[in-house]
Amino acid sequence: MTEYTADEMMTVTAARALRDGMTCFVGIGLPSAAANLARARHAPNLVLIYESGTIGAKPDTLPLSIGDGILALTADAVVSVPEIFNYWLQPGRIDVGFLGAAQVDRFGNINTTVIGPDYDQPKVRLPGAGGAPEIAASCREVIIVLRQRERTFVDSVDFITSVGFGAGPGSRQRLGLGGAGPQKIITDLGVLQPSPHTAEFVLTGVYPGVLVSDVQRQTGWDLQVSAELAEIPAPLPEELAALRALQAASAEGTEA
Repeated sequence: MTEYTADEMMTVTAARALRDGMTCFVGIGLPSAAANLARARHAPNLVLIYESGTIGAKPDTLPLSIGDGILALTADAVVSVPEIFNYWLQPGRIDVGFLGAAQVDRFGNINTTVIGPDYDQPKVRLPGAGGAPEIAASCREVIIVLRQRERTFVDSVDFITSVGFGAGPGSRQRLGLGGAGPQKIITDLGVLQPSPHTAEFVLTGVYPGVLVSDVQRQTGWDLQVSAELAEIPAPLPEELAALRALQAASAEGTEA
């Protein structure tokens, strides 16, 4: 069996969630690696959109930032940031958006603003919202990607930066949010998806060698388990080879 890391398992799982022909709002880091792996492997017509204004970017290395020149050089078009948000994102023209989080709760609400109950005197002040609230509101669906830890997966976030399902069923509709909201939380232990009845995230898949109790131990709420819990297949050798080739090319470019 080919050896792989937890981050590689998470990246491959995120890549598998993307389908050919989708439009995907991509962030830097693991989401970018997942999106570019999908385009290299099974979704050659995946349209990558970065917040900097590049549409249809086709980088052969992983970009270092949303302003990396490789994105503009390989894009079908480069437009202004206001156009990305006002024309492409807000009207619901983007199929899927990737988001990370400092905290996520049982309803998929995201905090990237402050840790602690006092906004004015927090324990930690985080980078903030960026474009995440609009991505969460307007993409047809959202995939959240982050490592699963009890301090990160909390019963209720300290601050709602980006709305998932708010307080539960009907919250998005009451707020006038057009997108379907977060449909998967992909972690280094498995995959969570929202219950169609409660909108609470439940465990639907685990990685090889991961126990349900391992996931529950790293979750700050009483994590329910789907009756159809699946074991997610390990990365194929071809998937790992393609991912590592992207990472190696990026490392060579950085050194150069």
